[in-house]
Amino acid sequence: MITLENVSKVYHTKSGDVQAVNNVDLKIEKGEIFGIIGYSGAGKSSLIRLLNGLEKPTKGTITVAGHRIDTIRGAKLRQARLEISMIFQHFNLLWSRTVRDNISFPLEIAGVKKQERLKRVNELIKLVGLEGREDAYPSQLSGGQKQRVGIARALANNPKVLLCDEATSALDPQTTDSILDLLVDINKRLGLTIVLITHEMHVVRKICNRVAVIEAGNIVEQGEVLELFRNPQQQITKRFLNQDSEPEETVEQLRAHYSDGKVLKLSFIGESTEQPLITNLIRHFDVNVNILQGKISQTQNGAYGTLFIQLIGENSVINQAIAFIEENKIGVEVIENE
Repeated sequence: MITLENVSKVYHTKSGDVQAVNNVDLKIEKGEIFGIIGYSGAGKSSLIRLLNGLEKPTKGTITVAGHRIDTIRGAKLRQARLEISMIFQHFNLLWSRTVRDNISFPLEIAGVKKQERLKRVNELIKLVGLEGREDAYPSQLSGGQKQRVGIARALANNPKVLLCDEATSALDPQTTDSILDLLVDINKRLGLTIVLITHEMHVVRKICNRVAVIEAGNIVEQGEVLELFRNPQQQITKRFLNQDSEPEETVEQLRAHYSDGKVLKLSFIGESTEQPLITNLIRHFDVNVNILQGKISQTQNGAYGTLFIQLIGENSVINQAIAFIEENKIGVEVIENE
């Protein structure tokens, strides 16, 4: 569905050349939700602009929904963009138009007849959950409702690809989750390929099948979301994962307050989240187990979680318990006192 081969983008400025995207290779399959995560200035926005033809690559080839986006121009590019739609962080709605008229706008541009437009708009309003708000103006809508209008408008021409540029960054956590749930529903109902640009690992974890991590214009790591949680290779990936789990101050507090025995950080992936680990530890080893805190979260490909526990007992027995945990394919990190 989407293929990038050896794609680079260099901006020529008065102060010198800026390498925004550097030799990127990506393949995104039809119907998947693919995340591209990176911090500000990493090259995310440049990459998404290359995907819809707003920018041309300095080198490399870009194919989206069967179109060579890096070479086509004019009418052919406009036609291709009917199949490549986009939603934005700040909604980009027409403030003088109602919800219905905003959604109808791309159909008007495409020359769709009025009755057909009205039918399609009503379908989309129902799809995104905006019944009863058809005649409201953007100023009368919440942030989540505005983004639902943006999504409906992006779907008006039945695109094959939906590009999401920081689509939830301006929303509160609860509204973010509702929009992400909507995107998953749309993906399943329509078989739409979704590319999601973000700096929030929570967003990637919740809805993406696969993810690429971008840093300084380079894709430094990519793969299935669950596999990245299981085995992150790059330091920047680990930073994103920490952002989505326990804060650093929590680890420091655990070091300071629990000095007896050993404090362990356990990492669960997939089926390991379903094991009765604590019961087995108590049953097989002469140790006291103190549960300090924990969290299990779901991804599109399975569950992952972290659990902090304190083991109190003979040092040799504690080491045997740690070996037992590792044998059960659960990650173990001993939180040492500094």
